[in-house]
Amino acid sequence: MQIIIREGQKEDMPAVLELIRELAVFEKEPEAVVITAEDLVKDGFSENPLFNTFVALEGDDIIGAALFYPRYSTWKGKTIHLEDLIVRESKRKFGVGKKLYNKVLEYAKNEGVRRVEWVVLDWNQNAIDFYEKSGATVFDDWKTVQMDENGLKNYFDN
Repeated sequence: MQIIIREGQKEDMPAVLELIRELAVFEKEPEAVVITAEDLVKDGFSENPLFNTFVALEGDDIIGAALFYPRYSTWKGKTIHLEDLIVRESKRKFGVGKKLYNKVLEYAKNEGVRRVEWVVLDWNQNAIDFYEKSGATVFDDWKTVQMDENGLKNYFDN
């Protein structure tokens, strides 16, 4: 299997959206994806893009993607948040995820960031093992906090 990793392009966003939907099914939240390919193009390829992507290609087929964006830490300064690292289920176990992961970390190193961070579900033991084996720290004592669109509305309506 020959895999090529390259920067994502506008034309890749429908395939990236398919991967995002596949990930949502894997994470047991298939109805949670409301974003469109048009949103991805607008948000990722405007004058001030909100995120970057790398895609994994097997031939002409996009079989994986990493989506990440800059953040700022009051403790560390410039950081990167890896939002999603996705590989088609049928293409897992061939090193595609590791190639995408390596590319994001290489990008981070070249950008001089002090930390790359992401979230992993506590039941996704394969991912946890992979990250720990790579030298990443998986914290058990930090909780992810989110306020969704409905929560924001309710917060300001009350």
